[in-house]
Amino acid sequence: MTPDTDAAVGRSWRSQRPVALGAITATFRRGSGDPTFRRAPDGAVVRAVRTPAGPASLELRVAAPDATVEARAWGQGAQWALEHVPDLLGGADDDEGFVAHHPLVAEAARRFCGWRVPRSGLVLDALVPAIIEQKVTGQEAFAGYRRLVGRFGDPAPGPYAALGLRLPPTAAGWAAIPSWEFLQASVDSARSTALVRAARAAGRLEQGVDLTPARARLRMQAVPGVGVWTSAEVAQRALGDADAVSYGDYHVARNIGWALTGQEVDDDGLAELLEPYAGHRYRVQRLLELAGARRPRHGARMAPRTHLPR
Repeated sequence: MTPDTDAAVGRSWRSQRPVALGAITATFRRGSGDPTFRRAPDGAVVRAVRTPAGPASLELRVAAPDATVEARAWGQGAQWALEHVPDLLGGADDDEGFVAHHPLVAEAARRFCGWRVPRSGLVLDALVPAIIEQKVTGQEAFAGYRRLVGRFGDPAPGPYAALGLRLPPTAAGWAAIPSWEFLQASVDSARSTALVRAARAAGRLEQGVDLTPARARLRMQAVPGVGVWTSAEVAQRALGDADAVSYGDYHVARNIGWALTGQEVDDDGLAELLEPYAGHRYRVQRLLELAGARRPRHGARMAPRTHLPR
């Protein structure tokens, strides 16, 4: 069976809550040119992923009036991908206990009531790009990821391969990429070494989906080169962790501080601001991001390599 002749399988899932498909899936898109992600003109979202059952392409559409999700998938991992659609779209996200203590947070929660914390269940899928994004601007990281997937990935199953949709490399494929190929993709040796180590430990890291997010993050952080920021980025996408704040990010603390107090803060200040939201601190971070809450920019934008160590 070749990728472009795989038959589609499908399912419908009716959510009990509104589903903001674009907002929920946006964090899985690594830049506008991400070869593993497509947006169709009709609003559908398509992802190419490596599931435990094999490669899959997953197409998602939402009928807004009743929040019914129509999903189709192709490839050996199609059934797995369809089974996990509710989790991917935040069906298991529990916002009980979340109270908006600031008018801006309350307004963001109202405006983006269809957003939920996703849970893809795919650790390496989130971990590899997070490592590539360490210490550099998004533009630089996205270009590197795009080059590596284009060079070492595979055509995605199903019809979207004709539109350029590609699977990321397998764990073994990531681990086998030569050092000079990483350098040509502007991924320095510190990040490429961490990435290869993570790929070699993929089996153990993927088991983190069956652990608590805290334990799964500790397991990730046992890999040299994977720190608090990187494990949080994975927890936000793969583990459905509503409390995983992006501490160590160059922009997050400053933007949230400005939004909530009118002043920039550091990570210690961010921790103090978010303490009343314990259990939902990432929820607050993401809602404010969706609402466009950010400090005003003065002068030139920061040059590449603006992030703190991860």
